[in-house]
Order: sequence, then structure tokens, then C-alpha cells
Amino acid sequence: MFTQAKYQVLWITCAPSCCVTLTPGAHTALCSQLLGFCVIILITFYFFSKTDFFSYFSVSLLQGALPPASAKQPVLASSATLLITMFLVLSATTELRDFFAKARNGSVRLIKVIIEDEQLVLGAHKELSRRWDTDYDACVLPLLDEQQPCYMLYRLDSQNAQGYEWLFISWSPDSSPVRLKMLYAATRATVKKEFGGGHIKDEMFGTVKEDVSLSGYQKHVSSCSAPAPLTAAEQELQQIRINEVKTEISVESKHQTLQGLAFPLQSDAQQAIQALKQKKINYIQLKLDLERETIDLVHTSPTEIADLPKRIPQDSARYHFFLYKHSHEGDYLESVVFIYSMPGYKCSIKERMLYSSCKSRLLDTVEQEFCLEIAKKIEIDDGAELTAEFLYEEVHPKQHAFKQAFAKPKGPVGKRGQKRLIKGPGENGEDS
Repeated sequence: MFTQAKYQVLWITCAPSCCVTLTPGAHTALCSQLLGFCVIILITFYFFSKTDFFSYFSVSLLQGALPPASAKQPVLASSATLLITMFLVLSATTELRDFFAKARNGSVRLIKVIIEDEQLVLGAHKELSRRWDTDYDACVLPLLDEQQPCYMLYRLDSQNAQGYEWLFISWSPDSSPVRLKMLYAATRATVKKEFGGGHIKDEMFGTVKEDVSLSGYQKHVSSCSAPAPLTAAEQELQQIRINEVKTEISVESKHQTLQGLAFPLQSDAQQAIQALKQKKINYIQLKLDLERETIDLVHTSPTEIADLPKRIPQDSARYHFFLYKHSHEGDYLESVVFIYSMPGYKCSIKERMLYSSCKSRLLDTVEQEFCLEIAKKIEIDDGAELTAEFLYEEVHPKQHAFKQAFAKPKGPVGKRGQKRLIKGPGENGEDS
């Protein structure tokens, strides 16, 4: 073993004292054993070294150490020579350290760091020009080499307690040599330590220019802030917990266990609801298209109270909106009444379930999105129920008069006279 100023190299050469003729299978087994032996040595150095252990190592077999699988001739074990090369942490040059100190003051927009002669050196730099997002692509992309990895430190406009915040970019293109990729990957922590980890806000790694462009950085930020992916079971459990927090339980609380289905309203149906709100029409009839799962408009024929029973189909369900014009306590009123007609068991089970499930969501849409106030919601199974008296009592229900309890009458007001005293015998001094 020998030591140099920039790195340390450990050579382990495994060669038998005499040449032994081995078959290809035995030769492969011997090489595997040698690799295992070397791994044990690496682990031993790791646990007993007082310094920071090797941040990078490469294991390579010399040319001819492992014969091709098709080799059929015996080979010599003396060719099984194993070379293990391990590099210590590379250090930055004095020039680079001085430039880091200058750049941390905020006068530099970008710093490019490369490795030359087993040292971290300054590759290039860019001065401030405009905002960080405007300068980004113009500063970063031209300095990227398709054959050479590098590090980049890009100054953002935000600040923390230590000064300006920086983005650390690790560039390792796919077409660069494997040895350089491994070397730059192992030295990444050293660059951040030399610059100062407290100044680095975010890190980004890229193999193509799209990864480290401005749009790539924005995608990186959004993906980091997104919630962690959950399985279907975890999503269901999370939703249950959210519902438990929002649940209010009291004597007067009323909640629907099924929120209902939301079939979309067709454009003509939406226009009809808007016209009803403006009182241009007085009647709307809607139906469900069970195949397309939409809510369609049937018609908006002018309708009086006497015509309502004729509008109710006898063999299918419908939704109706009726502008009920009437007088109440001397005032003229125009109230919108919603009528849900379901002719008993003449409809299929599927139709009954869908109409019932879509009703609440339809009413929510009409009241919230179209701001149409509905005075009364009625459910009927026969159109004959829709009379003038029935509608009036539904819109203006009678107030129930409560019978007062029996009150005991009070006694006469004023003095009731003197009390009468009844004396017993002998109390007046007379003998009985």
C-alpha cells in the first residue's frame, strides 16, 4: 500500500506461486472466491478506519481474468489477477474555495465545478443578469456537455439566515464513461460540504437536458411537494379518517348516507333552468338517459295548474319544475316547486334507483350553481294528486293550533270577611 497527496490506491494482486492448469468452470469459481475475499477486506477497512472511509471504489478484473463462457481450452490460474482501486475524498483547489467564498455574497449566478487531476476545480461561472427564472435556461443549458459530468450551483433569489439560497445540480449524461459517472457520484457530498450545505435549498440530478431545465426543475419541485403515493387500502383508510373528523353528531344532526349520483345536465336543460329563473317559462320536465348517464330536457310547454296532472307520465319517472303563481295572505307570489314523479312499480328497479340517487345532486346543482330557490320539493306517484288545494297546502302548510291545558279559576278578589271561630263547650265560661 502507498499513499499520495490526492488519493490512496490499494493494490491486491492474487497470483499463485506456481501455474496450475484449471478448467474454465474452476477458474470462474476461483475468481468468485477472490471477489468475496476482497469484499471482506473492504468491510474491515470500513469499520476500523478512523477517517471518513473511501467515498468511491471500483473493482475491475484485468483483461483475460475471466474467460468467455464459450472457452473450452484450459486456462492458467496465474491470469486471475484482481485489481481493486479505491479513491479517498477529493479536495477542492484553493482557487475554487476562494471563489466559493466570493459567490456566497450573491454576486454570482452560476458556478460550474469539474474534476481535473483528481481535484475539484472551477469550470465556469456566470454573473447576475435578470431574475433567477429568466436567467436559468440561458445560464445552465449551454454549459452542459454530453460527454462530461459536472456539478452546478445556481443562485436563487430567495434567502435564508445564511444568505442566498442555491440549487445544486448534478449532471451525469448517459453517454459519459462509467468511470466518470461513478467518480462524480462519489464526490457529490464533498462539493456540497466545500460550498456549505446550509446555503443549498434543493438538489437535482439529470442525465438529459430536459431533466435540469427550468421546466424540469419546476416539475421536480411539484413532485417533491406532492403527497406520498398510497395504496388503495391506505387511500380508503385516509378517507375514513377525514370523514370521521368532519362528522358532527348531535340530536338534530341529519346526514345522508349516500350522496347520490351526479349525471351531467345537457346544455338545453341548463338553458331551460336559466329561463325558468328569469321567469320566461313556467314549466320544465327532465328525464334520465340511462344509457348515456345524462339528464335531458323533455319539454318546456306552458302549463297551468289544471294541466299538471296531464304532464305526469304513467309509465316512467320524471323531474318537474313548476312556477306556482298564487296569492297568500293578500300577497301575490311566484314560487318554484320541484315535483319528482315515480309511478310505483311500473318502472324497473334500475330506473327507480337511479332517479332516486340523482335527485339530491340535481337539486344541489339547481340551487347552488343556478341560484334558483325552490320553495317546495314534492314526491308523487300519480298526477291526480296535483290539485290547486294540494299545491297551496304543500307550499303554505297550516300551522297546527295547540290546545291549552285547563286553567283553574282564581278566587274572588279582595277581602273574604272575618274568619269564623267555632268554640268548643266550656270555652265561653258557661257550664254545659
